[in-house]
Amino acid sequence: MEVHVSDNPAVECAAILREAAEAGAHIALTGGSTPGKAYELAAGADWSAATLWWGDERCVPPDDDLSNFRLAKESLIDRIDGERPEVHRIRGERGPHTGADDYERQLRETLGEQMPRLDVVLLGLGPDAHVASLFPGHETLNVRDRVAVGEDEAGLEPFVPRVTLTLPVLCDGRHIVFLVSGEGKADAVERAFAEDREPSRDAPGSLVRPREGRMTVLLDEAAASRLRL
Repeated sequence: MEVHVSDNPAVECAAILREAAEAGAHIALTGGSTPGKAYELAAGADWSAATLWWGDERCVPPDDDLSNFRLAKESLIDRIDGERPEVHRIRGERGPHTGADDYERQLRETLGEQMPRLDVVLLGLGPDAHVASLFPGHETLNVRDRVAVGEDEAGLEPFVPRVTLTLPVLCDGRHIVFLVSGEGKADAVERAFAEDREPSRDAPGSLVRPREGRMTVLLDEAAASRLRL
């Protein structure tokens, strides 16, 4: 695990995304304001050979303000000057379980693997240390035989059902990238990434570790304030 602390971690995240896009990678995006800034900075790359996925989605229409897809569409996809990437969005509007089944089918059909392996998995971290839509103590953390699952009850606002990738898929990413900013995330960062902390179901971020790939944690100084480096 490499931890990088900077004034503007979105800049480094954008560089990772640009490199992956131009290499024709399969990239899983995330939601949130900080990733949105990284998407804007990365939009100038050549995305024509890349394929976009998402780590999770709220069960809302794709044009809803809560949609992770909408964020990426407005901050990245619509800003690309040239051929756009192949897009596999999570159809959250179909409901958590039907949406999860559909998304799992897309992943398996496209990547052709028993446990699909994404090239880049971009993740945020909630103030409760949740990751994607895997919340502390929820049964979805135990799922090992699915690629995507539905979550009926979100553990944090907005309290809408979700579709999320499972831990095995997150951990199988060739390059796992966490992007976290703000003082409100400092406790979660310490719980998820401190070397002297044991992995815990109470902090799902601590359970995401690369099985064979690598992991980069991009933080601003406020988010890193409780993390001993």
